[in-house]
Formats: sequence, structure tokens, C-alpha cells
Amino acid sequence: MAVAMAAPGGMADIAMAGMPMPWSTSDALLMLAMWAVMMVGMMLPSALPMILLYQRMLRRYSGGLQRHLALLLFCLAYLLVWGGFSLLATGLQWGLDRLALLDPQMRSASHWLGAALLLSAGVYQWLPTKAACLAYCYGPVQFLLGHWRPGIIGGWRMGLAHGLYCLGCCWALMGLLFVGGVMNLLWVALIGAYVLLEKTLPQGPWLGRISGLLLIAAGLTLLLA
Repeated sequence: MAVAMAAPGGMADIAMAGMPMPWSTSDALLMLAMWAVMMVGMMLPSALPMILLYQRMLRRYSGGLQRHLALLLFCLAYLLVWGGFSLLATGLQWGLDRLALLDPQMRSASHWLGAALLLSAGVYQWLPTKAACLAYCYGPVQFLLGHWRPGIIGGWRMGLAHGLYCLGCCWALMGLLFVGGVMNLLWVALIGAYVLLEKTLPQGPWLGRISGLLLIAAGLTLLLA
């Protein structure tokens, strides 16, 4: 896709002309695969404390094959939630492309869009929904005490629940990928590292509020500029 975009008359030239960038079926599948791999790379490290603690609990209360299957289904359910988000993100990217609101680096080409994404993420950092989801994300013990389900199906249900809490915690931050550029690997790494710190440090809630203020300030600055 990068070769096709850089070629004369390719998608980069089309984008520079302010025209929608057409997607083929293979383009859409590649974009979906890119989002899915990116979500795994960004979210799985912050989920490892939960996964490792669940594994320890299974060793205590479950037998061999059942234990392995429960852990596998827990992880698959967690990834399924973020796979669904990847599908939605791919659709959003396609829509923004159709409106010519993204540049070839998949970064917002509109001050209004960039400001809206920054302000939305900043405000969400202060909402009770964010705080409730974050509490389960950085407190694996609290999650297990409140959501423990025995057996293989229990692992699947717990994986879905944890994935949904994780999604509720971080979905707005993922929108910032359209601000710094989906193709900007440094930006991707910075957001992933921030998510890891927010979900593992005891000061995670305060870190979230401070980052929310900074995002709101950045959004207002961009809006006024």
C-alpha cells in the first residue's frame, strides 16, 4: 500500500488534491489486519498482570486441560473485544478518508477533527465511566473477586468482561492515533506506553486526570490556532 500511495498518480497524489482515497477489498482487509495487530501490541502488555493472576488462580482451582482451555478462551475473548474495536476503527478510517479528512500518514488533515479528538479524549479522562473501568483494569484482584466464573465457559465470560472494561478505559485514547498519525510508530508506541503506565501504576487515576487536562489544553490550543 505504501508503494501504491507513493507512485505517481497514487493515493498520495489523490489525497493532496483533496479527493477521497479509494479502497479496494484488499486495502480494507490490510487496514483491518493493521488495526488488529496494533491493538494487540498496544493493549496486551497492560493486560498481562490480569492474565498472569488468572493463570495462578486456575492452577489452584482447576485441572490440567480445563485450566489451559479456560486461560486460552480468556485471552481469545479479550482479543475478540479489541478485534471488534479494530473493525469499527477501520470503518471510521474509511469514512474519514471518504471525507478527505486524513492525510497519507492517516493523520487528521482538519484542525476541527484534531481538536475534537483531543477534547473528547481529555474530557473522557475525567468521566466516572473512565474511572470505573480503570479501577477494574489496574486492579486484577478486584476484578477476579467481582467477576470470577468457574470452568471453561467462565474463562470466556471473564475474558469478555475484562476486554469490555479495558475498551471502556482506553477507546478514547485510541482516537488520538488519528491526531499523531496511524502510520507514526513512535506515536503508537507512546500511546501504548501511556496506557501501560495508567493501568499498572498506583497513581493511574491521577495520571489519567492530569493527561486529561493536557489533552483539553492541546485541543483548545489547536482549535484557537
